[in-house]
Formats: sequence, C-alpha cells, structure tokens
Amino acid sequence: MWIDTHCHLDAHEFGAESAAQAAQARAQGVGMIVIPAVATANFAIVAALAAGVDNACYALGIHPIYVPQAGEDDLRVLRERVAAAMADSRMVAIGEIGLDFFLPMLTEPAMRDKQIFFFREQLKIARDFDLPVLMHVRRSQDVVLKHARQIRPNGGIAHAFNGSFQQAQGYIDLGFKLGFGGAMTFTRALQIRRMASELPLSSIVLETDAPDISPSWIHPGRNSPDQIPRIGAVLAELRGIAIDEVAAATSANARAALPRMAVFPPNI
Repeated sequence: MWIDTHCHLDAHEFGAESAAQAAQARAQGVGMIVIPAVATANFAIVAALAAGVDNACYALGIHPIYVPQAGEDDLRVLRERVAAAMADSRMVAIGEIGLDFFLPMLTEPAMRDKQIFFFREQLKIARDFDLPVLMHVRRSQDVVLKHARQIRPNGGIAHAFNGSFQQAQGYIDLGFKLGFGGAMTFTRALQIRRMASELPLSSIVLETDAPDISPSWIHPGRNSPDQIPRIGAVLAELRGIAIDEVAAATSANARAALPRMAVFPPNI
C-alpha cells in the first residue's frame, strides 16, 4: 500500500473527477490520500470529499498564499472547526500552513510579517490540539524551522522539501518527516535526488501535490494521486532497494507523522 501525504484533490483542475481520481489511485494501490485545506472557504469541501471516498483523509489550515485575503477571524474559524473536527477520524492534521518567500507579493515586509503571524497562530492551534502540521516551506526553510522550534507542534511533514542536509536534519530533530514527490523524478534535480537517496529512509514520505508538481513523465500536465507508485519506484531506484520496501517504509512513516491515521487499517 502507498500513501499520498499531500494532494489537493478538491482543486478545480479535477472538476467533477475528484472521487474518480481517488478510486483510480486506490486501484493502483494508493490506500490513503491526505487532502489539505488552503482557506476557510474549502474547509467543508475537503471534509466532505474525504468522507465521500474510502481512501482519503484531510487537514485544516490556511495556506500562506491565501494569507493576503485572510483576516484574524479566519483563525478563530479554524480553531472552532478543528475543535469540532476532533471527533472526525478523517481529520488528521493542521495544514496546509507555512511560509512562502518565493512569490514576490508575499515577500514585501508587511506581507512577510502577516505570513509569520498566521503561521505562528496556526502552529499554536496544532500544539493546543496535539496535532501534526503539513508545512509549506518554499524558500523559507530556516524561518519555518525557527518558529517550529519555538512553538513545537506534534511533528508533521515538511511538504515538497527542497532544502539542505542541515535543514533536513533540523526538521528530523523536531520529529518531522520530509515530503518528496514529482520534483525528485527529474534527472536535473541533483540536490533533491541526492537527499532522497542519502537521507534516512525513516524520514521520507511520498506526495504528489496534485494537480501540481507533476513527475517528469507527465510534466507539464496535470498531476494525480495515482502517480504515487511510480514516484515511489523512482525513490527505490535512487536508493537501490526494492519497490515494496519503499512502499512499506514510506507508508509507515506517513502513519507515524500523522498518528490519527492509525484508525484506518494499514492495508486499506
């Protein structure tokens, strides 16, 4: 069984195909798909989508790209929705949250400060409910680490990891797993592929970030969760180990990172 730890299955690119995409992934051995929210507007959508298929769960959070439109009341809504969702076994984390210092509009001083404020407040919500976090860390590895060290949520995943070995160790020391996906499949991605091959296998989880970050054989087309087994095969090749070993290890790592997933049988 495989686990896609980060898939925006509710994205408009899937249209009315979200459930069919989940079923197609299931047929390829993807036993669980984690669907992160990005804003209060899609909290109910990701929850309903996860409830409507047998191989999905979800996270609630405000993505840094949506922070410019968000207000402090959104943080209140998030806290209330998380409190209510604690009774829902399919809610497994706070996410997608984090910092994005890649997009120019998000690097202006006022917006950078607002991102950090929202990130810290969401880390506090995760800490208060003893939940892991799904973290967006684009061009922001060290700053994300700084605030995660200060607030200390219950672990989680550094999504689409593309940092240094030193930064990787920083996340691992805090109890985080590192997400690898389509970017790893490009032969020119030398640093990512080196990390994927040399970091402890126990620290790695797989993800698609579908419909984005398509693997090399689809790029620039739409990514989908059924690509996880083939992405996993690339990881197996890079490490020189069996595909079954990668499937077992990365799925176990995902369950360790997201403990509420334990209610779902390992072979679901």
